[in-house]
Amino acid sequence: MRAARKNALILNAAQRLAWLRLIRSENVGPATFRDLINHFGSAEAALDALPGLSKRGGKSAIRISPLHEAEAELDAHDRIGARLIALGEADYPPHLRHIDGPPPLLSVRGGSALSEPKTVAIVGARNASLSGRKLAAQFSRDLGQDGHLITSGLARGIDAAAHEAALGSGTAAVFAGGIDILYPPEHDRLLAAIIDSGGNAISEMPLGWKPRGRDFPRRNRLISGMALGVIVIEAAKGSGSLHTARFALEQNRDIFAVPGSPLDPRSEGANGLIRQGATLVTSARDVMDALAGRLEPDLPFTQEIDEPTDDQSPYGGDPGQRARDKLVSALGPTPVEIDELIRFTGETARTIHVLLLELELAGRLERHRGQRVSLLL
Repeated sequence: MRAARKNALILNAAQRLAWLRLIRSENVGPATFRDLINHFGSAEAALDALPGLSKRGGKSAIRISPLHEAEAELDAHDRIGARLIALGEADYPPHLRHIDGPPPLLSVRGGSALSEPKTVAIVGARNASLSGRKLAAQFSRDLGQDGHLITSGLARGIDAAAHEAALGSGTAAVFAGGIDILYPPEHDRLLAAIIDSGGNAISEMPLGWKPRGRDFPRRNRLISGMALGVIVIEAAKGSGSLHTARFALEQNRDIFAVPGSPLDPRSEGANGLIRQGATLVTSARDVMDALAGRLEPDLPFTQEIDEPTDDQSPYGGDPGQRARDKLVSALGPTPVEIDELIRFTGETARTIHVLLLELELAGRLERHRGQRVSLLL
């Protein structure tokens, strides 16, 4: 069963190129992208505004992704049978649009399974035991037969077992790098089977991007963000699977953990999650019962983006130096909530958001989870 998406966004070719150029421009991340669109009305208008914003923020020049690079990236997608899906379009994963800072564009290979609302993530140890792999496969197979799409990170161990068992029902592999950069490389046959079965490879990173260590937490937030709930099987203390569970908690997703032997360090993380309140599960039926009737996460963020049908821009112009000075003096290296900045400075929300854009585009601002920001000194 798929949730109906009302008034889905449809970008024309020029708008898609502008979106791609904007998200690939210097110092523009998902949250900045959304604020730019909201303030200037369209990606084209935001691109025109970038030089002035960065200059007022203290940076004389900012690299704006040129048109020919965006066109080349779209052509590269076509050559490998991939596509770019925009936030708000019908094929965009429905739950992912409700996270804090959803990717404006997703690079995708495969079918249309991503629009399935009954989605569950399965993650766990790369050096999983045989019993852990069997459990992951059983959970994945049973949930798939119940109509759930299975998401994971295509890693060794638990991830691979979950993907393999879901080939007949639908699975999505989330990449830390570009979807043309396979990691680990020995999973080439598994990836081919996922695509051939109508499943997906998905990433927010550009084609050709080789994953770095810091890219895997970004990947993990997508794994949890696409799902109603996350199942953790055999996760060691401090593992990436626990990072995925932490993201799930912040995104208000259900967290399920399969208990393991206290003598096995691979079970330390999952057992710890249970002690902290995660739902103990021993079968897929436990997960199904917990998620019964759920097609949306609770308390979703409202982060849809829409392109206007006319050329009118909602932007009100330069907020002025006085407001700029008040904001900079209120900021420091300690993260603070944006709403608190608005209250403290007495400026309008629109003014503060524009000033934060200036600072971020100039490389002087860092964004943190929970709508918090800090000044880079």
